[in-house]
Amino acid sequence: MYTYFRNVVLEDKIAGAKNIASAVTRLAELAPIPIALHLDHGRDLSSVKAAIDGGYTSVMIDGSSLSLKDNIELTREVVKYAHPLGVTVEGELGILAGIEDHVFSETSSYTNPLDAIRFFKETKVDALAISYGTMHGANKGKDAKVRKEIAIAVKECLRHEHIFGVLVSHGSSTVPSYIVDDINALGGDIRNAYGIALSQLKEVGKLGIGKINVDTDIRLAVTRNLREYFVNNPEHQSESSVKAIWKIMEANPQAFDPRLFLTPIMDTVMYGTIPNEGVRQITDCIRRGVMEVVGTLIVQFGCVGMASQVEIKSLEWMADFYKKEGI
Repeated sequence: MYTYFRNVVLEDKIAGAKNIASAVTRLAELAPIPIALHLDHGRDLSSVKAAIDGGYTSVMIDGSSLSLKDNIELTREVVKYAHPLGVTVEGELGILAGIEDHVFSETSSYTNPLDAIRFFKETKVDALAISYGTMHGANKGKDAKVRKEIAIAVKECLRHEHIFGVLVSHGSSTVPSYIVDDINALGGDIRNAYGIALSQLKEVGKLGIGKINVDTDIRLAVTRNLREYFVNNPEHQSESSVKAIWKIMEANPQAFDPRLFLTPIMDTVMYGTIPNEGVRQITDCIRRGVMEVVGTLIVQFGCVGMASQVEIKSLEWMADFYKKEGI
């Protein structure tokens, strides 16, 4: 389904990373808040290098499918490459069930807090995604429960060892039922969609989790907006610049990853170019979807106005900091 994104060679990764970073950098210069560009679920050193060399300011290396020893070795190699360039690094320990892009697992394994401390010590990583009951995708199971005691244990051990480290919660989308209902009313076919209760996420945000990933919520909101655009305005279904998007959506009612639908306007995705009014309206659907989900959660988590409190550090400053700290 995601052939364009998955079946690529190293040269494609290098070019893609550079193009995306260039587009984001250009738009970030106009933003009133600090912007970071993060690579999610990098699978190998070459992918991470491509992102860093292309202009990403933060990267994740996902070695969670490896043994603890091999995961540590891979993550440490990434840190050795990234930190001298001022780039922060996120690792992952423990396996989340579910599917996200090429990240797939039928089962999960919870993160051992003692292994997490060893991981931080030996890799010098900045952040760590832990497995504590969340799950990738829109089907996390009804009444899913997170094991908050794992996050608490890791954070307390970090404090005891005087280690700074940010814990990350992947697979944490809330999967709003109203958005799923909207999609289905517009011809979609999303079934058994359940997320993590917002109350649980707000709780763990106070118990050691410093970053919460909600990509599925964003995908659902954008998909809903795109369906509204075409279904409520049938004339768009035959408009030359965007009709190919509708054909893909119509043929894939169970899909909700916008990247599948947006392959006909890949130049816009990769370069940020807006060639005509039809594509501009499509990008507006995307923008509104992102703002709806992220804006709602910013309010729910009590983070309104906090962007102005972020202390901006250059990559050069960060590189010097890592050097002085020996990490």
